[in-house]
Amino acid sequence: MIFKKAATYQPDKTSYPILIAICFAHLANDLVQAVIPASYPLLKENFHLTFAQIGVITFCFQLASSLLQPVVGHYTDKHPQPYSQIIGMLFSFVGIIALSVAHSYYAVLFAVTMVGIGSSIFHPESSRVAYLSSGGKRSFAQSIFQIGGNTGTALAPLLMAWVVLPKGQLSILWFIAVVLIAQLILGYIARWYVQVLAYSRTQAKKAIQLPDLSQGRIVGAIIVLLILIFSKYVYVASITSYLQFYLMDKFAISEISAQVYLFYFLIAIALGTLFGGFLGDIIGRKYIIWLSVLGCAPFTMLLPYANEFWTGILVSVIGLIMASAFPSILVYAQELLPKKIGMVSGLFYGFAFGMGGLGAAILGWFADQTSLEVIYLVCSYLPLLGVVAYFLPDMKKIGYKPSE
Repeated sequence: MIFKKAATYQPDKTSYPILIAICFAHLANDLVQAVIPASYPLLKENFHLTFAQIGVITFCFQLASSLLQPVVGHYTDKHPQPYSQIIGMLFSFVGIIALSVAHSYYAVLFAVTMVGIGSSIFHPESSRVAYLSSGGKRSFAQSIFQIGGNTGTALAPLLMAWVVLPKGQLSILWFIAVVLIAQLILGYIARWYVQVLAYSRTQAKKAIQLPDLSQGRIVGAIIVLLILIFSKYVYVASITSYLQFYLMDKFAISEISAQVYLFYFLIAIALGTLFGGFLGDIIGRKYIIWLSVLGCAPFTMLLPYANEFWTGILVSVIGLIMASAFPSILVYAQELLPKKIGMVSGLFYGFAFGMGGLGAAILGWFADQTSLEVIYLVCSYLPLLGVVAYFLPDMKKIGYKPSE
């Protein structure tokens, strides 16, 4: 039977079967949640929504995705839950069914909230699985985990264009198959995770190495990382929520053609995540973070002035550069607080989703008051906040001390 036997846990070796499995599980989770923004043109037409209402849909989904994650992470730091990801996916299962049969705006809000809750339960423990299976290659492992999510996000608009848009809202039910396959994979991962917990109970606890930094510098570095997350995810929200409408309005193209441009951006994010994680282990996470956030500023500033051809090029370049930061940001934060892996993962995923949701809601209201072109002009300056990465300590150059 598929996934019948779990991989053997070896703490000093990278567990590639588990990394690949958690990558595919993340692909499934994020594919399901990416159905929400990919369905916006359909929902806008079906329920005659304003951009502000679309922003509220994103806000409800992202709020549900963000608020629970630090709480889940903090709890599982003390009480690991190998089967929690399966429970999280059940919420997404309910949400997808509800979205496919929703007959009102408020039913849509309920559906996306259920998917958001599922995502908030899934991410903290899944990120810990990537960390535990890394064998020390933490940025690489995190990028493999992240590329699964980004690939799932990228596939959603294409699948929506091919499967759902031609046949209507009820066709969203097809994504239930993704959830069911994910549950098989998560069962395999959970059995491996049980081995990890059994191993940790039979081994003498090793002192966790803490960075030789004052509490003030650690707090300051976390604040800098959250500022960078803010700039990245508000900009990403402007693309995932409104790029389709922007292109349809500016270049008079169809919904399906606009979905393809969104796919360019999202698949570039997937590739950038892998590239950034690989380099983060080699040249240092601080420099990848700095380059990633600040480096895409020239391209975001050019985007509002580009023609249709160059828009496709620019959104791909922006996605490629911007995405390379997240694995390094998350692993950098985990190294600052190595005794709180789940809480840190939940905080950063939660903050990212929260900022994306809040940004989408504010940008939607702003677009109703002005225009979509104006929001891209304003958002083009967000990557300039990347200059604050200068204040991050270089983790390759600092010492470590054993925990008390």
